[in-house]
Amino acid sequence: MKHAVSVSLGSSKRNKAVEIELLGEKVRIERIGTDGDMQKAAQLYRELDGKVDAFGVGGADLGLMVDKKWYPLYSIYKLVKDVKQTPVVDGEGLKNTLENRVVPFIEEKIGDYIQARGRRAFVAAGADRWGMTKAFLEGGYECVFGDLMFGLGIPIPLRSEGALKALAAVAMPIVGRLPFEWLYPTGEKQEVRVPKYEKYYQWATVIAGDRHYVVRHMPDRLEGKIVCTNTTTEADVELFRQAGIKYLVTATPVLEGRSFGTNMMEAALVAISGKGRKLTYDEYNQLIDQLGFEPQIMELN
Repeated sequence: MKHAVSVSLGSSKRNKAVEIELLGEKVRIERIGTDGDMQKAAQLYRELDGKVDAFGVGGADLGLMVDKKWYPLYSIYKLVKDVKQTPVVDGEGLKNTLENRVVPFIEEKIGDYIQARGRRAFVAAGADRWGMTKAFLEGGYECVFGDLMFGLGIPIPLRSEGALKALAAVAMPIVGRLPFEWLYPTGEKQEVRVPKYEKYYQWATVIAGDRHYVVRHMPDRLEGKIVCTNTTTEADVELFRQAGIKYLVTATPVLEGRSFGTNMMEAALVAISGKGRKLTYDEYNQLIDQLGFEPQIMELN
C-alpha cells in the first residue's frame, strides 16, 4: 500500500486518515496537524523521510505560482530542507490543474442560478490559487481579490489580473522572507473567526479560495451564496449551512465526509504514480482524467 502524508501547520483537530483505491492502487492518505509548531513539523518530515511515498506541505505553501512565475516562501522551505528521499508537494500542481476546472463545472451545474444573481466572485487570495483565479476571469466573472485584505490586513480590493501580478512582483520578494504566521493563520488561529469585509462577501455571488481565509472573516449570514473552497470538514459544512449558503463546491473529492487539501491529494497522486517526484501539469491532468476527478457540489439550503 502506498502512503501519502500531509504534515500541516494547521490544527490537529482537523486530522484525518483514510484508505482509498486509485487506479487499482491502494493508498493511505493521512493528515497530521502540528498546531503551528514549525519545529514539530520539521521533525516529522525528517522522521518520515524515506518511509512514506509522498509528502504534502499542509497549512502552508512552499511558494506562489503567479502567471508561470514562482515566488518562494523561504520560512516554509526551512521545514523540508532535511528531506532527501520522499518527494514533497504543496498543492501547487493541483491548484493549477484541478482547480482550473472549477468554474466550467459550476457553470454546467448551476449556471442559471449564477446568471440570475450575476457573475461576481470574491476570491480571498487570487495569487495563492492562480488556476482558480484564471478560471473565474476567463469565465467572464467580475472579480474582487482579497490578497491585501487577507494576507496583509490592508483593506484594499484588487480587481484585475494585472493588479495581482503587479502586487506579486513588488511584494513577494519581501513577503516571501517574512515569518509565515504573519501571513496565514496557523494552529488554533485557524479556528478563530472575526467577521470583516462583509460588503465584499455580500456583493459576490461566489466566494472562493482557501478555506481558512474564507472562514476567517466570514459574516454570520450569507444567504444564497456559493462557496468554492477546499479542506472542508463536516463541521465546516455545518457552519456554511447555518450561514445560509446555498451551494458548497470543493475542487477535490469528498472522502468520508471530508474534502482534503490540494497538497494532500497531490501527494496521493505522486504516490500512486511511482515516479518519486513532483509531476508535471500534463501528468497531473492525465491522472485527473483517468481517475475521473471533478469538483464536488453540495446543496446546503
